[in-house]
Amino acid sequence: MGKYKLINNVLGWVTFAISSIVYLMTMEPTASFWDCGEFISSAYKLEVGHPPGAPFFMLTANLFTQFASDPSQVAVMVNSMSALFSGLTILFLFWSITHLARRILVNEGEEISNSQLITIMGSGLVGALAYTFSDTFWFSAVEGEVYAYSSLFTAVVFWLILKWEAVADKPHADRWMVLIAYLMGLSIGVHLLNLLCIPAIVLVYYYKKYPNPTLKGTFVALFISFAIIAVMMYGVVQGLVEVCGWFELLFVNGMGMPYNSGVFAYVVVLLGVIAWAIYETMTSNPNKVRMNIAFILSVTLIGIPFIGSGYVIGILLIAALTAYLFLSKRTSIEVMNTILVSLLVIVVGYSSYALILVRSSAETPMDQNSPKDIFTLRTYLAREQYGKTPLIYGQTYVSEVKRQNQGGSCAAVTKEGAPTWSRVIKKDKTEKDKYYVSRYESEYEYIDELNMLFPRMHSGDGRHVSAYQEWAQVKGEPVQFDRCGERVTVMKPTFAENIRFFFTYQLNFMYWRYFMWNFSGRQNDIQGNGEVDKGNWITGIKAIDSVMVGPQDDMPYDIANNKGHNVYYLLPLLLGIIGLLYQAYAGEKGIQSFWVTFFLFFMTGIAIVLYLNQTPYQPRERDYAYAGSFYAFCIWIGFGVAGIAKILEKYGKLPAVAAASVATVASLFVPIQMAAQNWDDHDRSGRYAARDFGINYLESCEPNAVIFTNGDNDTFPLWYAQEVEGIRTDIRVCNTSYLQTDWYIDQMKREAYESKPLPISWDRADYIQGTRDVAYIFPMTDQPIDLNTALSFVKSNDPKYKKIPGINQPLDYIPSQTLLYKVDTAAALKHGVIQPADSALMLSEMTIDLKEKEVLGKQELIVLDMLQTNNWERPIYYAVTVSPDQFVKLDGYFQQTGLAYQIVPMSTKGTNKAVNSEKMYDNVMNKFKWGGVNNPDVYLDENTMRMCKSFRMALFSKLAGTLIAEGKNDKALKVLDKAMEVLPAKTVPLDYSALSIGEFYFTLNQKEKAEAVYNGIADNSLRSLRWYFRLNPNQMASVMGDVEHNLAVLQEILRIGKQYDPEYGKAFQEEFDNYRMAYSSVRR
Repeated sequence: MGKYKLINNVLGWVTFAISSIVYLMTMEPTASFWDCGEFISSAYKLEVGHPPGAPFFMLTANLFTQFASDPSQVAVMVNSMSALFSGLTILFLFWSITHLARRILVNEGEEISNSQLITIMGSGLVGALAYTFSDTFWFSAVEGEVYAYSSLFTAVVFWLILKWEAVADKPHADRWMVLIAYLMGLSIGVHLLNLLCIPAIVLVYYYKKYPNPTLKGTFVALFISFAIIAVMMYGVVQGLVEVCGWFELLFVNGMGMPYNSGVFAYVVVLLGVIAWAIYETMTSNPNKVRMNIAFILSVTLIGIPFIGSGYVIGILLIAALTAYLFLSKRTSIEVMNTILVSLLVIVVGYSSYALILVRSSAETPMDQNSPKDIFTLRTYLAREQYGKTPLIYGQTYVSEVKRQNQGGSCAAVTKEGAPTWSRVIKKDKTEKDKYYVSRYESEYEYIDELNMLFPRMHSGDGRHVSAYQEWAQVKGEPVQFDRCGERVTVMKPTFAENIRFFFTYQLNFMYWRYFMWNFSGRQNDIQGNGEVDKGNWITGIKAIDSVMVGPQDDMPYDIANNKGHNVYYLLPLLLGIIGLLYQAYAGEKGIQSFWVTFFLFFMTGIAIVLYLNQTPYQPRERDYAYAGSFYAFCIWIGFGVAGIAKILEKYGKLPAVAAASVATVASLFVPIQMAAQNWDDHDRSGRYAARDFGINYLESCEPNAVIFTNGDNDTFPLWYAQEVEGIRTDIRVCNTSYLQTDWYIDQMKREAYESKPLPISWDRADYIQGTRDVAYIFPMTDQPIDLNTALSFVKSNDPKYKKIPGINQPLDYIPSQTLLYKVDTAAALKHGVIQPADSALMLSEMTIDLKEKEVLGKQELIVLDMLQTNNWERPIYYAVTVSPDQFVKLDGYFQQTGLAYQIVPMSTKGTNKAVNSEKMYDNVMNKFKWGGVNNPDVYLDENTMRMCKSFRMALFSKLAGTLIAEGKNDKALKVLDKAMEVLPAKTVPLDYSALSIGEFYFTLNQKEKAEAVYNGIADNSLRSLRWYFRLNPNQMASVMGDVEHNLAVLQEILRIGKQYDPEYGKAFQEEFDNYRMAYSSVRR
């Protein structure tokens, strides 16, 4: 046994070393796109990130940042943390597999034979290394996100329950359970995914404590495990802050004490009661009455009974617990003690959320949702800003809100919910702290006839509806309903169609496709929506792949040369299936460990699919959410070694040692194949794109500017650059999505680093949540009105300004479709918004035409107020990535300076003044950095590649075109050459994005360069068309948009090329004509 432990420990640490070295070698050396910039920023300065927060991640990552030699190394430290924690995950996976394999292969009391030792260690090595090099886990291991840390918690708690199983019959074995509970509490401060391990943990407990398990007992154990998850998610996580809120109201409103005094009192009382309860279970002569009362009080104070909103359920649960404890004769003092200690350590682990309260109270520059008191913390934890998704029963995409006649108008029916407690807006500093009900939560009630059980197609968004109908082949059934006295008929999707969408999209496309990426192969890294050429799973076996995704030879370059094209020939999948069958049929111990592994696999995979209820057109691939499920499957991959060894011994007649050795060596080629295929698209070393692109946005702006952003990837990299590396902290980044909320407006009115408060004139009472969330455009006059007048009209609380004819309820509105902003020309010139040479073009007033808008959101009202209040003192910009519907019709006054549009007091649309060529030239040629994207060894994922192609058009082509129009041909040529230098064809393939590059080369008499660009585009488009027209009709239908696109690109190349050289395009004109005719026949 000593030999086994030594080898098991050594090989475990070897897997840790291999995986950690791989991850450290391939990790990104700075922030990545999406949430990473935000997480690294929040960790470095302990700032408050997006709900529900990750305070324990922040604390741990902050410890790692202490080892950074300078701010540019902070991201390296956080990413290194992910790499090392991922290596530890592999270590615990190895030990978990060897434990499970030993339990099946070796009977208790027997010595481990050499063949068994080789099989067990081989299983651990193959399973652990397969997960090491799996697509999804490797992706998370090399960036500063929470998923690597969350995976470590999953691996550790699963390994700990196996450790408990090994010593369950010994004294003090329950300490392992307490440790698991503590880690569960800590994991809440990283990600809630770890709670999904509970069913597997409960099954291990059940199988160990009940030597003769039954099917009924297994179901009871599973039911209990689901109840524990509910208790953790809705009882502890949300119930605790609910009870704490009652204390806060008592102390602040009832006793006149300062904010958060009730929180401190609650913590003292809670810890005191739990300590008392534990003491009562540990005395030599326990008093049952006192013990039960203390237990009930502990459970109540933690908030476990208050799972839902309201008090009825909580009171009933407390009554039921009381009855059980006082009437039952089966209560075990030992069990009660373990539960109480476990609850205590869960609360201690969960207490990391105190960091969120403390740091929000400090008003850090990044303070999302401002959870500075227990009530805002509750909203923060519940992720209320993201809305609710129906799961068991709810609306379909045709559902309508119930309406009823109220005073002659048809008003929506809402259900009033819990009150929202807010801090009182003080009139002077001497006023006492107090909370008041600022609003009540409300939900729309939907017409029952249009709702459905298990609603999977619930979004009414137009794009989603089209996708629902396509994925589920919806025909629907007619359903009549009453709409305010009018009988209306709609085509409601049937329940069968609803289930079809669940299987085809949510399960197949959004889970099994990701599963097969990891264990079969991946077509490319291009995100698609079911098209035959984008992001599908493949095998590497041409006969199979040709049927699924078209011919596998002469594929388009973006497939054939895509680094995300990985093939494993189904080997990991087959090895996992062998292991699954081996485990399931390996006797009683085998089937028990199979169900444990299965429920770990199910709960961290398919159960998440059921819970998320995702809509089509997700903004990014979501495979990272299912890493735990792929972890479980790698346990089966490990068992595949044992299965093959058994087959070789039984049917191949090999000696046991030889069979185990051959099985291990042969199976090791599976993770080797995965490593070889996945290395190039998981090696992020040398890639600085997210950081550099974020800096480029900032460098597009003048000093002390304000830049409006909108999405994750035009906000978080900028935050990272400012918060971590201290770059351009004079600029205020203002996200318009957040600007709809009162807490974010509050922050924008505070100073941050060198940035003064934003010029917002509204007081908090004017924009507090539920107040002026929208203003309707209701023209009471055909004449334009002054912007200041319009804003004052909306901001007024006078009832006469809220009355709209025919509507019986007060509404905020703007009484004209046209607003006039009077320009202070002297101020504009003084602050350099207009160059002196352009002063003749300056407008005396700017017209804001709102005819195409029905409402203005709060964020748009605040933008207009900022424009009015600022009076040109600070330059105001929109990032080029912001959607035009956020421009508040100001885009006619935009002047591009790089990756941002500056608002200027002159009409620029359709003129050469739409680009400030002097500033933009300096930015693009001298200031901008390009993140190493010109290096062919640097991996550019689809997101980065899409940005690079956008830069070709929105930056280089636009600037070059303006310079040519201004007669600055030398500069234009330098810009074009710069584009081909920093975004070369070898890393960013030539396609539609380079059309203008080629045209401008022609314009500048650079025929050779122009033809090189156009020939490259034509070659790529023709190769794609050749492949498209080899597809079968069903496959062809999914790429018709791409066919049309490539034909249009070729047509444009020929049109432009022949303008400058009548002979251009002869080499491919005939082929183009043939494809155009073929396309016409297909469309017919």
